[in-house]
Amino acid sequence: MIMFNLNTADIVVDLASQTLYLPKQHKTYPISSGKNGIGEQENSGKTPRGWHRIAEKFGHTAPINAVLIARQPTGEVYSDTLAAEHPDRDWILSRILWLDGLEEGFNRGEGCDSKQRYIYIHGTPDTQPMGIPMSHGCIRMRNTDLIELFEVIPERALVYISEIKVEMS
Repeated sequence: MIMFNLNTADIVVDLASQTLYLPKQHKTYPISSGKNGIGEQENSGKTPRGWHRIAEKFGHTAPINAVLIARQPTGEVYSDTLAAEHPDRDWILSRILWLDGLEEGFNRGEGCDSKQRYIYIHGTPDTQPMGIPMSHGCIRMRNTDLIELFEVIPERALVYISEIKVEMS
């Protein structure tokens, strides 16, 4: 089992309060995690816990609200009209921070691997609520917040996802 001190985290996601913290920058952002709850099991639609790294970043030069499918911009920009044309899409917008689990047998490896589950921190339409679990397991953020986060967090940054309330000082 990997043990890190929470103070070493670049990002802390508090699922209890639906908040993402940047401890070193003293910033907080509202998020939306998995509507199916918390858990690591493949195909569960749940948000995994524990230690992760930012494996890769996508959308560096994409405009705000750019639609990404398979981590690539489609050339579309999200709008109410586009949403009406594709009512069943799980919108991934603006940027992606792809998470890679670091805890073998928990969030890394067969049946529980966060990266193989395509767990991201990504943008979502501004019409979607924050503070309420609504995603398919990813961490959703407002697009402007995500772009700000994307600019200050490098690949390989440490991320801790907690199911219990985290007290950040």
